[in-house]
Amino acid sequence: MSRWRKVKQGKAQKPGTKDEERGTEKTRTERQCAPVTLRLKAFLTDTFMITMPILYIVIYLVMGDREGFREHMGEGWLIILAAHFAVTMAFWALKAQTPGMKAYELFLVDAQTGEKPGLVKLVLRYAMMQVGILSFFGIFLPFFLKSRDGLHDLVSGTCIVHRPE
Repeated sequence: MSRWRKVKQGKAQKPGTKDEERGTEKTRTERQCAPVTLRLKAFLTDTFMITMPILYIVIYLVMGDREGFREHMGEGWLIILAAHFAVTMAFWALKAQTPGMKAYELFLVDAQTGEKPGLVKLVLRYAMMQVGILSFFGIFLPFFLKSRDGLHDLVSGTCIVHRPE
């Protein structure tokens, strides 16, 4: 029996049928997540646009000078982390992107729904991102996973997608 006849009788699927109908649907994360290189570029941009000004303000304006920061280093880093958390959460909650993500047309979304993540997921993502940055495992995890997700993406159920305009 020819392929056309099988398709006509419903015994085979039409050529060009979507993957979802064949049962090999890829997850939203595998299909849409931005490449690691773009996410890394956005992270480095955010480091200079968000973190560096915060460091400067805390060291020179809040603590007085480098010596003052050195004497109260724990307090200084706590202020830096709190300010960075507040600024980053504000960007994620309002626009679903930081300035670095905006520069590379990246958006933070819930991996399941494709919408803006909720506040709990954002806080969990931020906390796990700090753990991932400080650990050897967290830094290299995206290079070993097929989905290219970071530790913070896996735990929080979020994904950064590339949506060029």
